[in-house]
Amino acid sequence: MKIEDIIRKKGADVVTITPAATVSDLIDLLGRFNIGAVVVSEDGSAINGIVSERDVVRHLATDGAAVLSQPVSAIMTADVKTCSAEDSLESTAHTMTYSRFRHLPVAEDGKLVAIISIGDVVKYRIDQLTDERNHLLEYLHT
Repeated sequence: MKIEDIIRKKGADVVTITPAATVSDLIDLLGRFNIGAVVVSEDGSAINGIVSERDVVRHLATDGAAVLSQPVSAIMTADVKTCSAEDSLESTAHTMTYSRFRHLPVAEDGKLVAIISIGDVVKYRIDQLTDERNHLLEYLHT
């Protein structure tokens, strides 16, 4: 099982935002797409950073409402961990769990190709287990 299996099921669409966009713009984007994180990119391909709901909340707690007019680059994580479509589901799930990443951009040759969430990983695994269970039940009843 590889990350490409998840991408094949969920799709490779990635919502991005520029580093100069405001945190207020970010909040609007998160709400509009009902997502928890956005890749920060100048061109939609290069990965400049990643920013999540958690980042917004933490900065609201320390900076107050003034954070809303700040650029996304002020609150983003610039040192972004990525994975490859060829990476195993198990190793990526381990990385996400133990590093406490809820979202992980998928990159090939330094270019953004997709993003996965821990929810995508869990859903894929549950679907897999359900399929295995159904096959076993079918086998037992035939």
